[in-house]
Amino acid sequence: MKLAENRKARHDYHVIETFEAGIELQGTEVKSCRARQISLQEGFVEIYKGEAWLNSVHIATYEQGNRNNHEPMRRRRLLLHKKEILKIGRAIDTKGMTLVPLSLYLKRGKVKVAIGLCKGKDQADKRQSIKKRETDMKVQRMANKKL
Repeated sequence: MKLAENRKARHDYHVIETFEAGIELQGTEVKSCRARQISLQEGFVEIYKGEAWLNSVHIATYEQGNRNNHEPMRRRRLLLHKKEILKIGRAIDTKGMTLVPLSLYLKRGKVKVAIGLCKGKDQADKRQSIKKRETDMKVQRMANKKL
């Protein structure tokens, strides 16, 4: 079940490869995620000392939580295999590559993050993708009218 999606990432970047990562959360963060109180828009992933960290992702505080509630914008550790972290680290070192969270979802009761190895789009690429999406929508409308 999809909890949150970063639509802006697919608009601003070419997604080259995706990875699935677990995320280390505190108790009230899980409840906020299940309530879909998440914002991935400004989020990014960094590799620091052999670990992957999710930064600038806002998970709202849980309303029914007590004084042990979590901090909304804290850094969260991502759970990946060592080989994947090394592969991602080498790819990020190349020019223009970044790691962006694409979506947050539940898989067998666990919260997972889909992260994408991305290369930034320039303005012309963004316009081209918008134009392609609009023409696809027009074709879809015409096909629906004929039915």
